[in-house]
Amino acid sequence: MHRTPARRTVIAATALGLALASAPAVAQAHGTENTNTPVKVSLTVQGPDGLLFKGKIRTRGHEVTTAGGGTHKCDGTNGGAHPTAVPTPTAALDDAARKRHFTWDGTWYASFDDFLVERIKNVSGGSAAYWNISVNGASTPVGGCQFKLNAGDKVAFTWTAF
Repeated sequence: MHRTPARRTVIAATALGLALASAPAVAQAHGTENTNTPVKVSLTVQGPDGLLFKGKIRTRGHEVTTAGGGTHKCDGTNGGAHPTAVPTPTAALDDAARKRHFTWDGTWYASFDDFLVERIKNVSGGSAAYWNISVNGASTPVGGCQFKLNAGDKVAFTWTAF
């Protein structure tokens, strides 16, 4: 059987068209991966007089509500830090507080699109100290709602005198 060049062109064009039509769908599905999958981290809260909390917490980015700051997203998209939601240190603190029944508070600063943690378990930084946030031993270079956590990270909120 003899195929004409026109028929081969139609078949090739159809195959190419199908391939191109499926390419954007594949790219789009890949680009919308869930980056806010819950992760388990170790969380430590160290006050001026000793350990206030230590435990493993499963967390992901979410809205956070504090008495002093109101309700705001705390999912890594804050300040344009990440294009999609991710687990964050402040979300981990919030999850630990809810699950382990302790309180924390922070002021929301719209200019930073983040909370400033001011009190954990009734221990306040006040004018003499602040709550430093570190991950794996290094202070975070951005706020606690902007830093991306990974599974196994060691998160610490440490009362730090000025």
